[in-house]
Amino acid sequence: MTTLQSIDRTWMSVDDIYDELKARLGEYTPEFELHIKAELAYEINQLKLERNAVILGHNYMEPALFHSVPDFVGDSLDLSRKAAETDKDVIVFCGVRFMAETAKILNPTKTVLIPSLEAGCSLAASITADDVRSLKARFPGIPVVTYVNTYADVKAESDVCCTSGNAVAVAKALGADSFIFLPDEYLARNVARESGKRIIIPRKLPDGSLEVDTTEPYDMVGWGGRCEVHEQFSVRDIDAVRAQFPDVVILSHPECSPEVVAASDFSGSTNAMIRYVEKTTAPRYLLLTECSMGENVAAANPDKEMLRLCSIRCPHMNQITLEMTRDALKYMQYVTEVPEEIRVRAYRAVRRMLDIG
Repeated sequence: MTTLQSIDRTWMSVDDIYDELKARLGEYTPEFELHIKAELAYEINQLKLERNAVILGHNYMEPALFHSVPDFVGDSLDLSRKAAETDKDVIVFCGVRFMAETAKILNPTKTVLIPSLEAGCSLAASITADDVRSLKARFPGIPVVTYVNTYADVKAESDVCCTSGNAVAVAKALGADSFIFLPDEYLARNVARESGKRIIIPRKLPDGSLEVDTTEPYDMVGWGGRCEVHEQFSVRDIDAVRAQFPDVVILSHPECSPEVVAASDFSGSTNAMIRYVEKTTAPRYLLLTECSMGENVAAANPDKEMLRLCSIRCPHMNQITLEMTRDALKYMQYVTEVPEEIRVRAYRAVRRMLDIG
């Protein structure tokens, strides 16, 4: 069962919202901008009541949005659970396209909106349903675990989905000697490292065929997809930070390379990192993940020092703004649809993920 608690701000006035934003973000946000954000948030919260809508906000949303309009905030797994549980007529997903698709997979009769059609994902774009079918033909009978950061047609070709927060648990729950894990290469390598598995990564050639080296023994078959944000962090970054701040605690997302994860003090999903920061007594910490999340965590933990060294933002998550969220509810745009034949098959994989926990 999800531990997310509903955040009700529909009762708040513009001034109430402004005061909350100023308390959290006032240190680095001009007052005039906070006033504008507060007015937008108030309008969104009123539209939410009119539309009988719920807003789900991913941890990577920009701070003013994150702290003013979502009913629930969290990582992909928590928000998938909330999407499955909601009794609202409309779901507004402040995240990227695959997240909105997952909400629709779980709620076929509800209207699911995504505020921007440009909110894609480099990982989701790294693999197609045809690619999965090719892998299944090359490795017949091996179950397919698909990261939730994929589009619906890829999920439909899978046995079970996972998130960065439950990937190892899902892999173990399969009870299989070997499995295919798609599409994030680094997450797959980190799962293999933690699970004691040997992994191979097929290479997709320009003609669409697969080049696979099976001369060495293997238990996992991965894919070459990478997150365009997390692949940029390096061990050299960590070494440079530690040289300047020897007492820093460094937290990394498992979409980072295995080398970066190994050099970090902790690695986990966005929610796991948040929980770590809430409990840590370290004098300062650094998050190796999308920058907006770092700002959101810092705003929620003003008594702890976060090193603000991040300059890497997700260009897709940044497409979602307060203005676009308002317009999504005002004009009921943009509606996310999943063909029923694909949705039914994808549902089995997503549902199995939620049942595993």
